[in-house]
Amino acid sequence: MNIAAEFFLVTLKVLWAFVLAGVKWLVRPKEKSVAGQVCLITGAGSGLGRLFAKEFARQRAVLVLWDINSQGNEETAEMVRQIYREMDSTPPKEGGVDGVEEVPPLQPQVFTYVCDVGKRESVYLTAEKVRREVGDVDVLVNNAGVVSGHHLLECPDELIERTMMVNCHAHFWTTKAFLPKMLEMNHGHIVTVASSLGLFSTAGVEDYCASKFGAVGFHESLSHELKATEKDGIKMTLVCPYLVDTDMFRGCRIRKEIEPFLPPLKSEYCVKQAMRAILTDQAMICTPRLMYMVNFMKSILPFEAVVCMYRFLGADKCMYPFIAQRKQAMNNNEAKN
Repeated sequence: MNIAAEFFLVTLKVLWAFVLAGVKWLVRPKEKSVAGQVCLITGAGSGLGRLFAKEFARQRAVLVLWDINSQGNEETAEMVRQIYREMDSTPPKEGGVDGVEEVPPLQPQVFTYVCDVGKRESVYLTAEKVRREVGDVDVLVNNAGVVSGHHLLECPDELIERTMMVNCHAHFWTTKAFLPKMLEMNHGHIVTVASSLGLFSTAGVEDYCASKFGAVGFHESLSHELKATEKDGIKMTLVCPYLVDTDMFRGCRIRKEIEPFLPPLKSEYCVKQAMRAILTDQAMICTPRLMYMVNFMKSILPFEAVVCMYRFLGADKCMYPFIAQRKQAMNNNEAKN
């Protein structure tokens, strides 16, 4: 095929991709089933990780929960078991479907492991235990994340390294641990929980933004690699939420006149939107949808124009109150000691 004909064919495929994307916006795609599949979630002991665990439990997945905090991880596991019990207490429909007796589904299980995903050896050792005790992982949710809460020149090098290890490097280690079997079976799903700060940045959180930009770049490159090897059975979903109302960035504020129109996301809403994207094999989900526009404008506008928009929205220094709260809390803890 000569290059002109190939270019014409590529143009048609691009236009068709736009059509399919538009149809998916109008008609909700059918959600796939993950019942009985092994789903591993990092950072499952609190926050979004705990909510992801509860949502996957409602889908009757077998849960593997990783967290550095054993107590929080076990609390999540107990919540998952309660969801399993509630689903099992629901009696099957009498007569089944079309006269066929409904068979009760197998009881899913939940497994907990203490793992510091910022340490490569801990990831590989724990991954081997999972393969031996649970089986191969079907769905990998790279969710664990940390934030230092310091301005760059005030941030200890150790905290910068820790942020990069947990938020970015850990994705390499977990993926290297579980991707080989996915490739062998041509089946699996890798979810990267990043942030809108992995698409555009703000002042005061240089280490966090760099780590999330790295996670987004890793995810996109791996997506292209899987396409290049024609492993279409392995799906990828990138999750980039706006500021979520959790303890992680408590105190972060944009301009007060703008905040009612762009408030922090409720964590439950954020996870439900992400789950919908995962179960429909959506490649990327930004929440709210305004984040798509912000990312697009950041890519085409001159830098000074972006700065003007940031200042108008109060986004240029939105992290400063959060950093000040962190600093005050640390000073109070030092005073008590």
